[in-house]
Amino acid sequence: MQDILDLDRYPLHKVGAPEWHALVKRCKDDLAANGMYNLEGLVRPDALAKVVAEISPVMERLSFLHKREHNIYFKKDIPGLAPDHPALATTTTINHTVCADQISQSLIMYIYEWAPMVMFLGETMGKQALYPMRDALARVNVMSYRPGEALNWHFDRSEFTTTLLLQAPEKGGEFVYRTDLRSDTDPNYDGVAKLMRGEDPEVKKLTLSSGTLNVFRGKNTAHKVATVEGSRERLIAVFSYYEKPGVTFTREEQIGFYGRAA
Repeated sequence: MQDILDLDRYPLHKVGAPEWHALVKRCKDDLAANGMYNLEGLVRPDALAKVVAEISPVMERLSFLHKREHNIYFKKDIPGLAPDHPALATTTTINHTVCADQISQSLIMYIYEWAPMVMFLGETMGKQALYPMRDALARVNVMSYRPGEALNWHFDRSEFTTTLLLQAPEKGGEFVYRTDLRSDTDPNYDGVAKLMRGEDPEVKKLTLSSGTLNVFRGKNTAHKVATVEGSRERLIAVFSYYEKPGVTFTREEQIGFYGRAA
């Protein structure tokens, strides 16, 4: 793994050592302050090139085109909100998805399942334990955003989202977010409406570099990926972990997300 990840800079393998605890503390502090942390350049350039070379042909031939009109909640309606409430304004998401079963022998799967990685992520998230998902399709997804494509405003279903940027686009594709737009007790529909109208001054943009691991608390922070520009697609891996072992999607969920079931 030393040849794949920059373990000199990020000692994920030294579980329990002082430098490991120092990195965990830094990430926890970043999560508390910013709702995210980044390990920039975690994947070494040669390994990153190999990952992209493994995935690109699969993306070209076998990816699922995901295109949908949706509101920020990915739900048809919200109890207590009129259908024409501006918080329910619809936008378009377009991307291409490769599932875990299509890249089962790839380097990215090795990184995802590496035990010190899982232990480190769980510690930074404050979890007693963290487990790789068992779903044959959903455990790791690689998303491609081609020129003109974007992931639009949404909240995540899970508390944390873990991603690894494999290839940055020439232009566009920034990570755009609005921290703590809502809370578990206050849906802040007026604030959501303001965001959808483009009137929220607290929206921030982050340009990630290839090889960066990002852990993001997205349940109550609205976020999107800006439209990609230029000739190079944006490639990003999404890692799914849970606090209990053996988690899978239902057949209906698999078909909804990927157009097929395992």
